[in-house]
Amino acid sequence: MGDEVKQVGARLRALRNGRGWTLDDLAARAGMSPSTLSRLESGKRQPSLDLLLPLTRQLGIGLDDLVSPTVADPRVRREPIRREGMIIHPLVPEGSPMKTYKIHYLPTRGELPELRVHDGYEWVYVLSGKLRLRLGDQDLVLSRGEAAEFDTRVPHALGAHGSRPAEVLSIFNDAGDRIHMRTGE
Repeated sequence: MGDEVKQVGARLRALRNGRGWTLDDLAARAGMSPSTLSRLESGKRQPSLDLLLPLTRQLGIGLDDLVSPTVADPRVRREPIRREGMIIHPLVPEGSPMKTYKIHYLPTRGELPELRVHDGYEWVYVLSGKLRLRLGDQDLVLSRGEAAEFDTRVPHALGAHGSRPAEVLSIFNDAGDRIHMRTGE
C-alpha cells in the first residue's frame, strides 16, 4: 500500500494541471488551503479521506483513480507455437483484446496453405525475407518494410516466398485469432 499512497500527490497534480487549474483554483473549490494541497501534491502531507474526498469530487474522479495498484511485470513470457511451417511467437499476454504475433514462416516449395475465409481483420508487417500473400484473385509478394491490412472474409493464405524464411509481425482482432491460433486451420 505504501507505493500506491506515494503516487497520490503526483496523480493529483497531473489531474489538476490537466484541467488547467492552479493550486489556488482547486484548493478553493475543495475548501482547503493552497498550502495543504501543495503539501499533498509534493508528498509532504499524508493523504486522508477528509482531504481526498473533496478533491476527487471537484476533479470528477473516484478514489480508485488516485490509488491504483502497482503495475505488474509487463514482460510477455509465452512459449512459441509451432504449426504448419510456422513458428509463432505471441507478443501480448493471453486475453489481450488485440492479438499480436511475430511469425516466422519457413520456406516451402512454393506451396501455400489452402485459402481460408473467416470473420475478422488481419494486419501484417514484413520484418525480413519476403512474404507471399494470396488474397482473393491477387498473388502478392511483400518485402521487408511492407505492410498489408485485409478483411479475412476474403479468401487468403500467407507463406514465405523463395528459399529464405519470412519474419512477420501479425495483428489479428479476436475473430482472426480464434481461427488462426486456436483451431489450427
